Amino acid sequence: MTLRLSKIIMCLCLAVFAFLVAFGNITDYGSNFAFVQHVLSMDTTFPGNALMYRSITNPSLWTAGYWLIILGEALTCVLFLIAAWNLWQARGGSGQAFNEAKKSAVIATTMGFLVWYFGFMVVGGEWFAMWQSQTWNGQEAAFKFYMTMLAVLIFVIQPDGDLRKG
Repeated sequence: MTLRLSKIIMCLCLAVFAFLVAFGNITDYGSNFAFVQHVLSMDTTFPGNALMYRSITNPSLWTAGYWLIILGEALTCVLFLIAAWNLWQARGGSGQAFNEAKKSAVIATTMGFLVWYFGFMVVGGEWFAMWQSQTWNGQEAAFKFYMTMLAVLIFVIQPDGDLRKG
């Protein structure tokens, strides 16, 4: 039971993390919006780089991109809450039932991976050359986030057997 409870708690921790990130982006909207604005406009990348044709300077598109990020973070939170709930409900059941409940943790991690790997590393980091910016570079933080999620997922999906009676 200890391993099962640990897996549930870790999913809850990731839900709280995703909630706090989304909440922070909403309650400190201006600071975090500025991050999206600078990344998309590519105004702090290397001077004269040949990738500037990719820049987006339309404030409406900055806003849409920012809300897409917030939506992804909030959805990650909800999906990790669902994962924790499904695991909680299956905690006393058979190993097979608990293992089947882990599907929701896979879905939650996939959503988080889409936000922090695809969104920040692929789109922000490579397409918008965020890696070139000394000031507006979220790649290191994003790496920590999605690697933590992947590490938790690797632990969670380890097969669980039936609980011993007595």
